[in-house]
Amino acid sequence: MGIENMNVGKSKRARVALSAFAIGALGAGVVVAAPWSTPSTTTEASIELVSTATCYDMVSIAIGGRGDTPREGVKWLTTPEGERLPAAMSGDYSSDWIDQAVRAPNNGNVVPDSYAAVYVEYPADLASYENAVQTGVTNSQTIMRTITASCPDTRFAIVGYSEGADVARRTAMEVGNQVAAADGTYGIVDPSQVVGVVIFADAGRVSGEGPFPGAENPFGNPDGFDTKYQNGNTAVSGQGALPGTSGGFGALDGRVASFCSDGDLTCALPENTSLIHLAANVGRQVNADALQNEQLTPATGADLALALGRIAVNAFNDIASQPDWMQSDETFLDVLIKVSEPNYKPGAVTTPVSAKVDGEQEPIETGQMIDLVYLPQKIFREITGFISSNQNTVPVIMNDPYGLTLGPGTGHHFDYWRDADAANGKPLTSVQYAAAWLTELAEEANRGEPVKTKAVQEKAGRAAIDTIVAPVTTSATATPKATTTAPATSTPVVTTTVPAAPAPVTTAETPAPAIVTTTPECTIPVDGETPVEGAPPICVTATETAAETAPETVVPTTTAVPTP
Repeated sequence: MGIENMNVGKSKRARVALSAFAIGALGAGVVVAAPWSTPSTTTEASIELVSTATCYDMVSIAIGGRGDTPREGVKWLTTPEGERLPAAMSGDYSSDWIDQAVRAPNNGNVVPDSYAAVYVEYPADLASYENAVQTGVTNSQTIMRTITASCPDTRFAIVGYSEGADVARRTAMEVGNQVAAADGTYGIVDPSQVVGVVIFADAGRVSGEGPFPGAENPFGNPDGFDTKYQNGNTAVSGQGALPGTSGGFGALDGRVASFCSDGDLTCALPENTSLIHLAANVGRQVNADALQNEQLTPATGADLALALGRIAVNAFNDIASQPDWMQSDETFLDVLIKVSEPNYKPGAVTTPVSAKVDGEQEPIETGQMIDLVYLPQKIFREITGFISSNQNTVPVIMNDPYGLTLGPGTGHHFDYWRDADAANGKPLTSVQYAAAWLTELAEEANRGEPVKTKAVQEKAGRAAIDTIVAPVTTSATATPKATTTAPATSTPVVTTTVPAAPAPVTTAETPAPAIVTTTPECTIPVDGETPVEGAPPICVTATETAAETAPETVVPTTTAVPTP
């Protein structure tokens, strides 16, 4: 939705005065030091700038794949003071791939101007993969921090595809695994503000993992969304091509959708393909774009040789730092894969490779003699380990891994827009499902409904159990706790129609029940739950359970978009 189509009104809740003060609190250094490609504000008068002073109930942080990122000439997102940010509004930049998901809430599904999506600018290339991805992570976090400074109530979704999937994963992992400071604040944003993470082609996916990591139903749906993604609990075979980027999502567990197509080697690489993992790690440390476009030239060859030499030196140093390495089960190939991770930190060398005394070779020490005893066994482990860890390498190579994943029209890397299979219990494509989920999250944010996190659900469950076990005081003169507002003891009258309310609506054609035997008192408000304006307070009683008090969700209807 472009800025030219926005109508300034109540739904915008622009907080310009507050935002200017909050941005100043961040410090100018945050904006100036962020590593986006062009930090200065554009001078083209024809380009309008979109400010973070405009607040939305929910914003999707969208990260495209290789080459899919905003460039000069778009309307850049800015701070209220006009400082250029590394992002563009989705209406000012279009992605052929993930627009279908991140624009869905604005397709007549939510209140106008209550939802927006922004595309993150980052290198989005393979000239220096790690630099590109880390820049994307830093820029994504900068955008969320800046928006939160202006609009502290805004909720976020993070959506990434292909190379952007790696950015989305790492961003979500860092947000979810933060530790709050002494004053309760977080360095990026409060994890409770991130209500959904969508990853298409997750290179850090763990073998056997379902599409919704950490959810109560990891194969069916994320927590709080009642629409099932598929029938069955069979995981896609294989794992991500970059296992070194794997990790838990911490507080965001249950709010993550990691979609992987069977056959997409970026997220479904067969196990026991160690050499392919090694090659992928080497590719992250060289200019893969130049290598692909120019083939092997003196320049690309020198770049490759430098990376291989660095990995070899790190491998020998790592082995030398382990006095008992000869007795271990770790193979040299294992060491190569470990040290080829771009984030590998060389340890201190504790065992010298060789030593001389007065120019003469020092006699073999007892430990080195023990190593010689283990040498035959170590060689045997090297051979068997190499064979067993590469059982599937040859089949993958013989099946043309590039064509299998990226082949035009057939590559599994593009299945997410065509992987519906209604006959086998999967009525929506992965992108359509993500669109439906993001729409539901945006609608909840617009209605001000509480975030349906596992922590809130567990807290409600504990409150229900405590209420049942502990003696319940029903006296109207009961004194509430000092920190709690006493709830009303009479049944409140609902004057507005609340979507997805579990109770039936009384109309002229549907008479109310003739007799109501008891009206349970609202004894313990559910901590963390805020009801919709005009609705009865959400609480648990001695006769209720957490499941009965949990709000229900409405399954949105998503219109399929033609395959790109």
